Amino acid sequence: MAVDRFTGSSSYIATDDLSMAVNAAVTLQRPILIKGEPGTGKTQLAIEVAESLGRPLYEWHIKSTTKAQQGLYEYDAVARLRDSQLGDDKVHDIGNYIMRGKVWEAFDSEQQPVLLIDEIDKADIEFPNDLLQELDRMEFFVYETKQLISARHRPIIIITSNNEKELPDAFLRRCFFHYIKFPDQETMAKIVDVHFPTLKKDLLSEALNAFYKVRDVRGLKKKPSTSELLDWIKLLLAEDIPLEALRGDNAHNAIPPLYGALLKNEQDVHLFEQLVFLDRRTNPQ
Repeated sequence: MAVDRFTGSSSYIATDDLSMAVNAAVTLQRPILIKGEPGTGKTQLAIEVAESLGRPLYEWHIKSTTKAQQGLYEYDAVARLRDSQLGDDKVHDIGNYIMRGKVWEAFDSEQQPVLLIDEIDKADIEFPNDLLQELDRMEFFVYETKQLISARHRPIIIITSNNEKELPDAFLRRCFFHYIKFPDQETMAKIVDVHFPTLKKDLLSEALNAFYKVRDVRGLKKKPSTSELLDWIKLLLAEDIPLEALRGDNAHNAIPPLYGALLKNEQDVHLFEQLVFLDRRTNPQ
């Protein structure tokens, strides 16, 4: 039986090294840890892998308050106490108060699933280690019902991180790691083409040139991401912005039109305003 391989999709441009990393993790039966700048498609990768391989997807989006136990299951003791006070017969079966988490749902899937653990670095530093045994052994014990839950099929586990904090070494040893580099201009053109297939080439070229000039400015607090580029191009088309407004051959045009789609804080806007001011002093017209 041939092994399904991920190669990207019509709606997701995957570089060769990213496809190779996903397929290597599947072959090794290890979670793949994906890092990269915000907006490089880390979360979307899991969705595309599931769709490409025809697998069910279970998404566990991590918050700062998320505990590892919640991914397995939670016991709602408060609901059981309330029902006992109301004389509800279902209190006699404790299983009625066990709420399955995303890991349990993935383990119980009749088909090999894709399990996304999104932004794992948002949680407490102990969070990754608290999942080590369950992800290694593909099983966990439910103490309230005395059940051993074992995975029917080993999930394809995709874990994303924005690098907000360092992850434990013990956890990293069990993962296949891949860093998604920010797309170069050629790859970005392919990504834009997926979303705007009728976009004229000259407008695409000028928009990308302006976008990468913004990203190349030193001192930016937040560089614009792929999703922000797509929003910006959508606005350029809606407002019918002329090519001349994008060319910016000098710093007089340093601030691109509709820059609010690209620059997301006042420090970066101020930085661009300073560039314009300095250029006008040194190159008056």
